[in-house]
Amino acid sequence: QVQLMESGGGSVQPGGSLRLSCAASLSIFSFRLYAMGWYRQATGKQRELVAVISPVNSTDYADSVKGRFTISRDNAKRTVYLQMNSLKPEDTDIYYCNAQRGDSTSWGQGAQVTVSS
Repeated sequence: QVQLMESGGGSVQPGGSLRLSCAASLSIFSFRLYAMGWYRQATGKQRELVAVISPVNSTDYADSVKGRFTISRDNAKRTVYLQMNSLKPEDTDIYYCNAQRGDSTSWGQGAQVTVSS
């Protein structure tokens, strides 16, 4: 099981920006083999994919965040980032980091993002 530690959540006004970070308890060699992703979940709703980045840096985004959010990874730091710009109230959720390799999947503890005026 991979230990994932998110940071960077908080409260921001509509139109603002936040950057989430997720550090993994993996060696640099192992981290490179994992697909890393960000998901979000509101109370009473299903967890949904926000963005994912593969071991070869291909990315995919939910339609609702395309053009506003950017996922990236720094293999040397074993960290994945989610840069969130032009935030909207509907982006308010708990954001979870995910590490995936084959049948193995691990989750972070979640970071609260609140967008409100």
